[in-house]
Amino acid sequence: MSTNQPGKVSAEPSGVPGEGVPDARQRRTILIAVCVALMAVIASVSGLNVAQPDLAVAFGASQSTILWIINVYTLSLAALLLPLGAIGDRFGRKPMLLAGLTIFGVASAAAGLAPSAAVMLAARLFSGVGAAMIMPITLAVITSTFPEEERGRAIGVWTGVAGGGGILGMFLSAALVDVAGWRWLFVLPVALVIVALTRTLRSVPDSRETPRHTFDTVGALTSIVAVVGFIFVLQEGPVRGWTAPATLLGLAVGITAAGAFVAWELRRRDAALLDVRLFGERSLAGGSTTLLVVFGVQAGIFVVLFPFFQAVLGWSGLLSTLALMPMAVLMMMASGLAPKLAARIGPRATTATGILLAGAGLALMAATVSVDGGYPSVLPGMLAMGIGMGLSMTPSTEAITSALPRERQGVASALNDVTREFGTALGVALLGALLSAGYRGAIDSRLTGVPKGPADAAREGVANAVDAAHQAGPHAQVLIRAAQESFVDGWQHAMWAGVAVMAALIFHVLARGPQRPVRTPANEPEPADATAR
Repeated sequence: MSTNQPGKVSAEPSGVPGEGVPDARQRRTILIAVCVALMAVIASVSGLNVAQPDLAVAFGASQSTILWIINVYTLSLAALLLPLGAIGDRFGRKPMLLAGLTIFGVASAAAGLAPSAAVMLAARLFSGVGAAMIMPITLAVITSTFPEEERGRAIGVWTGVAGGGGILGMFLSAALVDVAGWRWLFVLPVALVIVALTRTLRSVPDSRETPRHTFDTVGALTSIVAVVGFIFVLQEGPVRGWTAPATLLGLAVGITAAGAFVAWELRRRDAALLDVRLFGERSLAGGSTTLLVVFGVQAGIFVVLFPFFQAVLGWSGLLSTLALMPMAVLMMMASGLAPKLAARIGPRATTATGILLAGAGLALMAATVSVDGGYPSVLPGMLAMGIGMGLSMTPSTEAITSALPRERQGVASALNDVTREFGTALGVALLGALLSAGYRGAIDSRLTGVPKGPADAAREGVANAVDAAHQAGPHAQVLIRAAQESFVDGWQHAMWAGVAVMAALIFHVLARGPQRPVRTPANEPEPADATAR
């Protein structure tokens, strides 16, 4: 790979005539640019969740339509990450980043001005396309620009933004909804896009690889179909039912396409979009598994924390997101510290320590959460989880990017992002299902004497119970208390299941986790036949 660096560069040789390496000041500017771009994408993943009721009223839309407005963004983002990451490697990472920011910014502005649900759906779809162009390139720019001795710290910053940025985005979104209205939600991503575009044009170097093989079109198409099938199942299964025809059809399509993808990639070998043989190596397998589980548990816990704060503690959306900020701050700080710890004790020990802390925090919440204990009963566990997740995510991300050669860093970054998206969807679906099952199993015995109508509503969920309490007459407080306590019981079931998963992950990491990096193809000097711009 070759880069034509704008601005001041140092005189360090790279093996390519006329080429330099960005100096420390420019590297900081590059890091800020890609992190601002990443923040725009991450904030848009979670931002609309706080405005669901407002969207339903504004468009006169059903809950199913509102969920699709939210989910179509994630669906298009996850499906296109691998192909667009590979295209960025071939045709230039800077042009891909600029194009993605432009599409994303225009689509976000269109969503903010949308006159109907149909226009909003289309805008969110194109926002996901733009995000899929941005997200893998931001990490690929870091891995292809920063020298090896600084790469871990830069990835730590990127990981902190990716992990904690969603919470910060939800907080800012909730504030905008409360103060100005839901359409102002899209001012934040548009503003971030403008900043990212300006900084990218000024400071981010272009880099591309000279392709040795034709683009893997079959692999790209089968990967898109497989990801769409699986994400559809995880998003729609809890709504339609896991045995519904549409859910089963999506699962069959996902499995068939995934099988075809693996078979084709094995046939293509070195010319594959993603060389699946690399999953036999501990770095790629261990890093991917860790991110899948950690992001799954994190997403599942966030899904539960919001109704706990709002329906059980009676907090507003803004206060609920503010309550998550200590966890986000510690997660981002720990992500930045993880490379230093990994350099001292090794990435495997650092990852295992993070998983142990996150699992301990989850167990602490499960053991101490209560209706009467309120926020103090979950805060210590949240803080431990934030530190643990930050420590485990950075070395796992670096393990994935170091497992693929330099010319495939767009694909490596996309694989990292796809793993996060799958983990998030999986965690929400499974831990959410465990919570619902635990809630329904606990509430029946607490509804003695409550009229049938309000009691039936309460069985649907804690928010339904609070809404139905005004119809329960003298049993209103009994109904609310029953729902709150049953919610906590269901949450404890989900959290203990998460603890068991984290315990299994620790053993996996200790046995197969990433070791201290050796000189891999991703760290080799750049080839002399790279194309420069």
